[in-house]
Amino acid sequence: MFTLGLDYGTNSVRALVVRCSDGAEYGARVVDYPSGAQGVLLDPRDGHLARQFPGDYLYGLEESIRGALAAAAESPDFSPAKIVGIGVDTTGSSPLPVDRHNRPLALDERWSANLAAQCWLWKDHTGWSEAAKITALCAEMRPQYIAKCGGVYSSEWFWSKIWRCLAVAPEVFDAAYSWVEIADWIPSVLAGVTDPLAIRRGVCAAGHKALYADEWGGLPDKEFLRALDPRLGDLRDRLYEKAHDANTPAGTLTAEWAEKLGLTAGIPIAIGEFDVHYGAIGCGVSEGTLVKVIGTSTCDCAVVSAGKAIADIPGICGIVKGAILPGFFGIEAGQSAVGDIFKWWVEGVCRGDAALHAELTAQAAAQKPGQSGLLALDWNNGNRTILVDQLLTGLILGQDLYTTRADVYRALLEATAFGARAIIERIAEYGVPIERVVCSGGIAEKNPLLMQIYADVTGRAMYVAGSSQSCALGSAIAAAVLAGQHPGFASAQKAMTRLKAVHYAPIEANRKVYDRLYALYRALYDSFGGLTNSADLTRVMKDLIEIKYAQRAAS
Repeated sequence: MFTLGLDYGTNSVRALVVRCSDGAEYGARVVDYPSGAQGVLLDPRDGHLARQFPGDYLYGLEESIRGALAAAAESPDFSPAKIVGIGVDTTGSSPLPVDRHNRPLALDERWSANLAAQCWLWKDHTGWSEAAKITALCAEMRPQYIAKCGGVYSSEWFWSKIWRCLAVAPEVFDAAYSWVEIADWIPSVLAGVTDPLAIRRGVCAAGHKALYADEWGGLPDKEFLRALDPRLGDLRDRLYEKAHDANTPAGTLTAEWAEKLGLTAGIPIAIGEFDVHYGAIGCGVSEGTLVKVIGTSTCDCAVVSAGKAIADIPGICGIVKGAILPGFFGIEAGQSAVGDIFKWWVEGVCRGDAALHAELTAQAAAQKPGQSGLLALDWNNGNRTILVDQLLTGLILGQDLYTTRADVYRALLEATAFGARAIIERIAEYGVPIERVVCSGGIAEKNPLLMQIYADVTGRAMYVAGSSQSCALGSAIAAAVLAGQHPGFASAQKAMTRLKAVHYAPIEANRKVYDRLYALYRALYDSFGGLTNSADLTRVMKDLIEIKYAQRAAS
């Protein structure tokens, strides 16, 4: 038997056909979103804005599944009739305004050209002022709300985006009966749900982004929401009362969609989760394993048994029971830009392509740590963890008249590794065990230089997930459990996931240099990030020069 995993990313959707017995991947198809700039709707007047046309999701749904099924059909032991379940993961928080019948406003001609009526993509930061106000009001009225999501509410998240829509496009807010995360909306479409109130919402999105918790009755209470704006309080009645973990299906495939896709009606559809959370399952996450899904941004996920006490962790994206695996607290953190930074440098600044990327990688790999004399901050799209501040920007320090493009490229690689170390140390500081790090994504597979730098900077071995499509695989694993192909997630992960043979161990000599560089990085981090007002930065440039010439002399 087989399951389908659907992975909705920032620029495309991927469908993957997976054999339930062992996780073998039989067919895949990636479909780019046709609208906007590589699938993202932008506004040249506002660099914080990022939206998506929901019609692209439906187009990608059909095209990717048909393509994956066609590829799988080349194997004689496969037939579409053997598909027994579907799982869906998406970006998030990416809320979508819908009408009373669960139809996106943007599919209505009246709203099709209105950016506010589109899906508000995860990387949309236009609600930064609203996020700050939510944080302040939580601190005053409901400190428990933000204690579970790191103490600061983010502009990447559900309520700040909806409140921003109310502020700048009240006509769209008024036209929307409800708002649905696309992680919940895609499964609801396949299940034929035409009432937003009947959608089975996932606790992953609800808990991490919408301040949901069973312990305080679900979503934030009306008194709190009305203190933000009375209309947000009214909206609460049109959202949901209960959110579910991956033990609960989102529904079953309708006859209409079964006919369109060539599948069997009535097969289960797994509850929607965010890409990195199902990706963690696809990487074999368990207690003691930190999973890093490295893409345009990076998301870090860990789990702790729900039977254990766990402290609130300042600056992370949330601690939510059942957000990844049922029976475990899911812990999320991440960096707002990683692959995006490399792409910006190689393509945007250097005006290069894949050939230049390879050239700069080779030149950077020939350098020793600190040899360039450069130090960078990885905040080109703000800081998600641990500062939770989207008004921060990138920085490159230490340039001289001999600085090369490869020098800058390596400094940017190192900056993302320093940001990763800050996250690991914060999580570990609060008692979460991190015994190994498993990385996933194309960058983890294709850039051994970056993986070695991550190992050297963090002092931890970096393992690479066996599947290059771990998010879609995790979705398929959830579907396999619901379809009864495995008795639970532990056995499903054991059968369907694996690691690649290659791994990257820290090199002690490099680690010592990176410890010095990381101390300088933290001085910049803490000062520009507002963690201290007393940082002495007078030695940073001089120390970088000292490290640079020491490393060059050792070459």
